[in-house]
Amino acid sequence: MKKKVVVVGGGVAGLTASLYLLLGGHDVTLIEKNNYCGGLVNSFNRAGFIFDGGVPALLNAGIILPMLKEVGIDLKFVKNKVSVGIDDKIVHVKGEESFRDYVDMLKEIYPDSVEDIERLALVILSVMNSMKILYSVDNPLFVEKKEFKTFKTYLPWLLKLLKTVSVMNKLKEPVEDYVGKIVRNESIKDILTQHFFKNTPAFFALSYFYAYTDYIYPENGIGELARKMEEKVRELGGEIVLNTEIEKVDVDKHLILDGDGRSWRYDKLIWAADLKRLCKIASCGRKSEKMEEEKDKVLSGKTTESVVKVFIAVDEPVEYFEKISNAHFFYTPSKEGIGEIEHSKLENLKSAIRKDFNNFDKNAISEFIAKLCNYTSYEISIPALRNKNLAPEDKTGLIVNFFFDYELAKMVHDAGWYADLKSIIEENVIETLSNTVYSGLKNKVIFKFSSTPLTIARYVGTTNGAIVGWAFGKLGEKQPIKNSLSRAYLTAFPDIYKAGQWAYSPAGVPMAILTGKLAAEKV
Repeated sequence: MKKKVVVVGGGVAGLTASLYLLLGGHDVTLIEKNNYCGGLVNSFNRAGFIFDGGVPALLNAGIILPMLKEVGIDLKFVKNKVSVGIDDKIVHVKGEESFRDYVDMLKEIYPDSVEDIERLALVILSVMNSMKILYSVDNPLFVEKKEFKTFKTYLPWLLKLLKTVSVMNKLKEPVEDYVGKIVRNESIKDILTQHFFKNTPAFFALSYFYAYTDYIYPENGIGELARKMEEKVRELGGEIVLNTEIEKVDVDKHLILDGDGRSWRYDKLIWAADLKRLCKIASCGRKSEKMEEEKDKVLSGKTTESVVKVFIAVDEPVEYFEKISNAHFFYTPSKEGIGEIEHSKLENLKSAIRKDFNNFDKNAISEFIAKLCNYTSYEISIPALRNKNLAPEDKTGLIVNFFFDYELAKMVHDAGWYADLKSIIEENVIETLSNTVYSGLKNKVIFKFSSTPLTIARYVGTTNGAIVGWAFGKLGEKQPIKNSLSRAYLTAFPDIYKAGQWAYSPAGVPMAILTGKLAAEKV
């Protein structure tokens, strides 16, 4: 039966849901708050440099490529090669065999911890083998029945998957705690864990080296994925309404309204936007205990960390950077690790700002940012190393990404120092990289600019600028959502389903796609 379905949120989850609904013959309206679709999957042009504004690369995970094939999208990808570096040591990941090079690098940097490093390496190898099973075939949800060779491919895979699930269940402990039991050197623990969100389950964090081999990159930039999906939605007859923010959801009348008084009726609604916002603006005369309980859980739920991105246009050809690393570069400038700089010092800084909001000394922030930039771990993306056409001739664009506290950015903004904060961050990032991996970089900068957690909150619409939804808790702590794929798309609101980074944890582009399809199938 044909239904009128409204999808709110034009990120990858909303685009996926729209595509499968249209293929199922439904009447679909996709509503997006910005003037473009894609959310965190976006690219933009600044003076001839193509920069990716959100995710730096895509983890296929047996989901992205088969989804594109299933919905009939032809998108060319290039290899997304990864390098990992600490101080002046860098390993280029050519495959799983490069893991031994990485272990040897750690042992060279920390010669007093060789035995601990080897013990941890054995665990990581076991986790990598489990992840290999997980990603060894296309996700069954994206495989046509005629291709579903159960006995030849998927039955053996399912049997192996049971073992993988067992390993995952044993490694739910936060990675910081797990690694701390094996490695006694605090700096090593920091170096190995500060790339990840706080309390990331050990299984997912320790499988990262295998994940590096599964990254892909659209030839013309990350945003090409969203652009192609948006084109397909329009081709299939879907309506896309841009520059429209939903202000009210009338659950009883099956009606959504924007701030200009426009309204859309729905038979079913898929909410692929910030879940806290839905719980704030949804009204229902027939309140239920289940509905109120879900609202309380979602509104009190903690969001994960956010990031700062520094975009740098450099007067150097790609060949200069090619000699140093691959296009996707995880780099930590110091072997000491971030330690208490991020934790106690950050809290002390925020506490001091709260006590004397108007007269706080900005030098304290400058000192904190300088230390943070010297010891944090960076995720550096160089689009032109994947495709030279993504930068002007003999020039290169860098995107330097690292974790940053939303609350601190908001405090500084409210105090009127936001522009100063961004300048301080940009200068310190460039100074750090100039003194370490990119010697003399600061003398080659053509222009620079940055985004903060506030930028993400404003443009993407995620609470606190969160980039993967809900924060990971300590072992045993409950999430505001049920981590069950068979129920991930359900809400307590009648005829309203959810998809995207808030529907399941851990989240990411593959999970956004997966929950988008599941929600569409439920409709």
